[in-house]
Amino acid sequence: MRLRIAAAAATGVILIGILAWPLAAPLEPLDAVCAGSIGFTGKATLVILACLAGFIAYFVSWPYGREIGILAAPSGLAVWAERSGSMATLMQLNPALAQRQVLFATLKWEAIFWLLIVAAGFAGVLAAQKIISNPPEADPTEEQDKPNPKPNMYLNAATALAGSVLISQFFIGIFAQDVRCPDSQSGSVVGQPAIGQIIFAVLVSFGLVAFAAKAFLDVSYIWPSIASGLVTALGITLYARQNLLEHLVESWPAVFFSNSVISVLPIQMVAFGTLGSIAGYWLAIRYSFWRKGEIQ
Repeated sequence: MRLRIAAAAATGVILIGILAWPLAAPLEPLDAVCAGSIGFTGKATLVILACLAGFIAYFVSWPYGREIGILAAPSGLAVWAERSGSMATLMQLNPALAQRQVLFATLKWEAIFWLLIVAAGFAGVLAAQKIISNPPEADPTEEQDKPNPKPNMYLNAATALAGSVLISQFFIGIFAQDVRCPDSQSGSVVGQPAIGQIIFAVLVSFGLVAFAAKAFLDVSYIWPSIASGLVTALGITLYARQNLLEHLVESWPAVFFSNSVISVLPIQMVAFGTLGSIAGYWLAIRYSFWRKGEIQ
């Protein structure tokens, strides 16, 4: 199983993280990776490569391709996220208040694009599954006897999505730490966390919310993964308001933020958030099996 996981992740690392790196590589080594710097052709190419990575990962992790193949696309993006410069670099390149307002407005919904790349990888997995599997026809009599689970299913999914956004943001604010200094307006400001700290914070935060979502709501990693595309938007809405940005520009160096959530780049949030969600989901399943064994 470990070899299958490694093979699926390696597929994404090779196709996206290494071979497609020129599509997103910034002009300067310390610059941040942003979707805005990738042209339309590059974005279309990346979608195709993500789909191909998921397709191949399904077969290299056979017979558990459906469960493991999804790792390919976010693993490739994780390489880009690790190689990228930091949010502090973007702050230094945009020192004026108006520049930072434009920057945060641009980044606010950028995570949706990276989430699309993850979804393309999952589409590749589903396409591979469709090719080699023939699902049995459903028995119409059984469908009539079953109760309709859709209302509860939709409610649990909505709860998991909203809860994942709020709780993961709270945990990231705790785990993504650097130098913290008291501040008269925001209470405190935090320095740009190192990339290792960001990886740890996002992985653990989404791992925890995905674990809870599976354990208490019985939903998959899909909803915490989608939440990773919304946390940045909420963080910018709350912690990059005009009054806070104006105060930071006037009083603090560019490496300080009103909350560490907005020090995480969108690609870092989605790549490590998706991987953490998948890990937390399967940990919850293993924990459930362990509990059943202990009870018996």
